[in-house]
Amino acid sequence: MGRVEADSRPEGLAEDGVTAALSTGAVARRLGVAPTTLRSWERRYAIGPATREDGRHRRWTPEDIALLEEMCRLTAQGVPPAEAARAAMSVSATVPRRGQSGETGRPGREAASPTRAPGGPNALPLGDVRQECRGLARAAVRLDAPAVDALLDAVIAEHGLVTAWEDVIAPTLHAVGRKWATSGERYIEVEHLLSWHVSSALRRVRPARVRPARVRERGRERADVPPVVLACVPGEQHSLPIEALAAALCERGVPARMFGAALPADALHEAVRRLGPAAVVLWAQSRSTADRSLVRIVSGVHWGVKGARKRTSLLLAGPGWAGGAYPGTVRLHGLGSAVDVIMALPRG
Repeated sequence: MGRVEADSRPEGLAEDGVTAALSTGAVARRLGVAPTTLRSWERRYAIGPATREDGRHRRWTPEDIALLEEMCRLTAQGVPPAEAARAAMSVSATVPRRGQSGETGRPGREAASPTRAPGGPNALPLGDVRQECRGLARAAVRLDAPAVDALLDAVIAEHGLVTAWEDVIAPTLHAVGRKWATSGERYIEVEHLLSWHVSSALRRVRPARVRPARVRERGRERADVPPVVLACVPGEQHSLPIEALAAALCERGVPARMFGAALPADALHEAVRRLGPAAVVLWAQSRSTADRSLVRIVSGVHWGVKGARKRTSLLLAGPGWAGGAYPGTVRLHGLGSAVDVIMALPRG
């Protein structure tokens, strides 16, 4: 069971609607840094919270968070942490606290200018997204691998794989792609790092505690339940979306066989023949890889005893299939709806 909240207000929102002081963990999630990073900055550079609850627990005010955002912005640009701390402190010292006129609430500790663009020139073009998405983007731009891992695991654990993918992971990946596309060869390292850690996080997903009885038996796959085969079409290297589908099915206890990027047609034919899957999902990112002949090959695979031959349900996923007519197949649109379609299939 989850913990019981004292009230239903969003985290960090006080009764009067003003942002309340936050814990170190909440601030870390908001900024996309590890809590240990915040503690290190406080210890080394005196960038710490203005108050402590009961004299012990750190409580970060909006002004404290604004200073941390400036620190994050500078370090994301490659400024050494010590220099970034000095610069952030000097900026904040010139800006009064909210509700004050030229008076400083604490020497050298004021909010950064509210007119500054969040994240500065290195910020990813995210638009209107969840706060966890901004935190993940900041961590990725800083190449902060531990923070990226922690944020991915936290958002998947809290919201489930489908919501985490659709509301946090995918928007961040798209923003990185847009930033790279408009910046020459810059930021490609951010895309590679984020993609690798997303793929790793997807592989860490485990079945939910409550498994469908018809699919799982004592935590193991039932031998009589056919799996779902997941593969990218030949020549297709963009596998993250179908990896997300594999993780979402795993989370629900649905047996699946993931074959990854660019599976040759002959190998796909053999896998379908040997496994007798409930469904085959073929991912194509671009029209150049979407192959009509492959659809015919998979649709023509039969198995089972004579007189009771079976064939698989063929599901087409990805923008590469858009605009084409593929009789006898089902198009999948979005991770959540794809999971719903697969869960509704007859499974032996």
